[in-house]
This record gives sequence, C-alpha cells and structure tokens, in this order.
Amino acid sequence: MPSGYRQLTELRGVLARARELSLRTLIFDVEPLVAWWDTSQQALDEGIAGLLAQLDQIPEARVVVFATNSARRPSAVPSVPGVRVSYLASAGKPLRTAPYQGLPRPGAVIGDQVPTDGLLAYRLGFTFLHWDPRLAGVPPGPRLMHLLGRLARPLFFRKDGS
Repeated sequence: MPSGYRQLTELRGVLARARELSLRTLIFDVEPLVAWWDTSQQALDEGIAGLLAQLDQIPEARVVVFATNSARRPSAVPSVPGVRVSYLASAGKPLRTAPYQGLPRPGAVIGDQVPTDGLLAYRLGFTFLHWDPRLAGVPPGPRLMHLLGRLARPLFFRKDGS
C-alpha cells in the first residue's frame, strides 16, 4: 500500500490534516512534538495530556500511540473515552513494526524525522505527516537525522504528496 506524505509546520495543521483524512490511528513521535529532547518528566506528561486534549478535533480517531526511540516514559498514560492510548518507549523506529500490526486504517505517523518516522509510515503503509517547523536549539543527532531525511525523502515520497 503506498504511503502518503504531507509536510506541515504547525500542530493545528497536523490535526486538521488528520481530520481531513479521517484517520483512525495516529502514531505520534514524542521528541520534539510532544516534549522537547531531555526535558523533565512533567514536560512529557503535560505534552501528552495537551495533545490528547485536542483529540476531539479528530472524531474518527480510535487509536493513539506515542512512540519514541528513547527510553523515557510518562508517569501514566492518560485515557480518552473511545480511544485506545498507548506509549511505546525504545520503539526501534523504523525497524520494529510488530507493535503497530493490526491497528485500524487509515493511519498516520506524525513526526519530525524522515529516517525514523517517515520510514515507519512507509513500512506500515500509513501516511507520513511530517511535522517540520523551523526549530532552534535542536541537538546534533536529530539535526543530522534531519539532513539525512532531506536526502532520503525523494526515495520514499514523491513531491506531489504521495
């Protein structure tokens, strides 16, 4: 199944696109979309709660997964009526896909990195909503991954968004 691609710079644009696509599954990258790299436990918990508070904008959503390749975990995974919410630490994106098998379609991976989030979307046959704002203070590792992603994107996603 071909993967779609959309580059967005604001969270409200990501949520609007998710609504337009009637997404049933949303897989959110944690850093930096939910919480900035190396921030506090409180920042992570508040980021998850804040994002889930906006979920009413996507009425078709049935599953939300927060996925990070880091080992950090929230204090608790909040519940949302009618939506299965889970958190996957040390996710192994894009290599590990087993945790995402059987999730309702259509789905999307929302994240900032083509080499991890984009390739996970591609492997799952999900849309990649590439959250790509101009960010200051990005650590060297993610900055390098972003540059690699600029080179890799044309290999997996066409300019017309498919």
